[in-house]
Amino acid sequence: MEEKEKIQKKSTKSTAKKKTEPKKTVKNEEKIETKKESKKQEKTETKTETKKQEPEIREVIVEKKSGFNYIEVIIIMIITLILGGMIGSFITYMIPHKNDSTSVIKEIPKELREFVNTYNNIVTDYYEDIDHDKLLEAGISGMLDYLDDDYSVYMNQEESESFNEQVEGKYIGIGIEITQQEDGSVQITDVFNNTPASKAGLKIGDTIIAVRDENVEGLVPSDISTKIKEGDNKVKIKVRRDEKEIEFTLSLEEVELESVTSEVFEKNDKKIGYLGLSIFAANTYEQFEKKLLELEGQNIDSLIIDVRDNSGGYLSTVTDIASLFLNKSKVIYQLDTKGVVEQIYSKTNTDRNYPISVLINHNSASASEILAAALQESYGATIIGVNSFGKGTVQKAYQLESGSTVKYTIQKWLTPNGNWVHEVGVTPDIEVQLEIEYYQNPNNDNDSQLQKALEELSK
Repeated sequence: MEEKEKIQKKSTKSTAKKKTEPKKTVKNEEKIETKKESKKQEKTETKTETKKQEPEIREVIVEKKSGFNYIEVIIIMIITLILGGMIGSFITYMIPHKNDSTSVIKEIPKELREFVNTYNNIVTDYYEDIDHDKLLEAGISGMLDYLDDDYSVYMNQEESESFNEQVEGKYIGIGIEITQQEDGSVQITDVFNNTPASKAGLKIGDTIIAVRDENVEGLVPSDISTKIKEGDNKVKIKVRRDEKEIEFTLSLEEVELESVTSEVFEKNDKKIGYLGLSIFAANTYEQFEKKLLELEGQNIDSLIIDVRDNSGGYLSTVTDIASLFLNKSKVIYQLDTKGVVEQIYSKTNTDRNYPISVLINHNSASASEILAAALQESYGATIIGVNSFGKGTVQKAYQLESGSTVKYTIQKWLTPNGNWVHEVGVTPDIEVQLEIEYYQNPNNDNDSQLQKALEELSK
């Protein structure tokens, strides 16, 4: 999603944004996304195909810390490669004086000394100039590659910024999504509510032709996004709308990404609430609780929770959301840390007891699977759709001072009943495939999974 080389005509979208000021090490807050060819094709992928083209966030992040430097991360990674616990007692080190690496080498274990020595020898003796940062990146990335774990990865600064935006649910920008069309033009394909773009009057379908008084026709979305964020806090954007050129001046502001949508359906004289979750970001719980209370204020009889195509997010977020429906005697999930299993219980004494259906598909992963399994096994909810992705591990993420991120697996998670869904997925109570009509023209009426949930809840 964040790779510029993957940008293709009519297959890319970008959200114009600028870095959040407190993160001083982050230099580029641009998010580049490869647009899925179509919603139809995505939903027809087999589970195997989905794993090959999985979304960027397909994990539960248990914790994300920042401020670690390279030496600290090298030590953390070395620990993951060495058997036994003895090495932990030797991890005392000093930051070396310039031109004096021996102070580090004497203070760290033999295995780490070899790593540092190799680094120093390459930097000193290699016949061509070496980019020190990239060499360290390669070393750290290589250690993570050794783990042979798809979810233990090193993300460079650009990838890390996109990752952070998704899991934090906010960024600095103007609040638009832009996509390159077949003719090469770049159009606004979404305008987020309560953002500089919506307040200024930018509209879906506007073609961007100039940014900061510079013509951008022919540029790809990523380049346009970069120009929007560059320079001072005020940005001029010229668009073409109905053969007319219109210029807007906007301020860059913090934009909160909406990850929860809601609706009320009426069937057989019953009100059925609907909540769709696109990700479990840091701000998703607040949005979810607010919309849930609004639905309950409309006297809903039951609820549909839709986590189709939701690829995961924070463990704390899904824990809080599940706790809205389970009392403290109920297990939400279990954590297996090297064979030691801990049961995680609900945080609340909730009294909710109305019927719930959860919609899942092959792209429902990780935190989505935790919520579905928790409601299935501890609440009695009905799961409708097709088998979920099957991602049953938990990661910890550390952001480095450079803006890069190291992320690695630390635990397995199990369902309340002790099942591990890894590479298996959550099995629906009622299996429903989407019909061809939905792929041709997706809407609520031909969404067979949604309609099945409405049918079950209106009985």
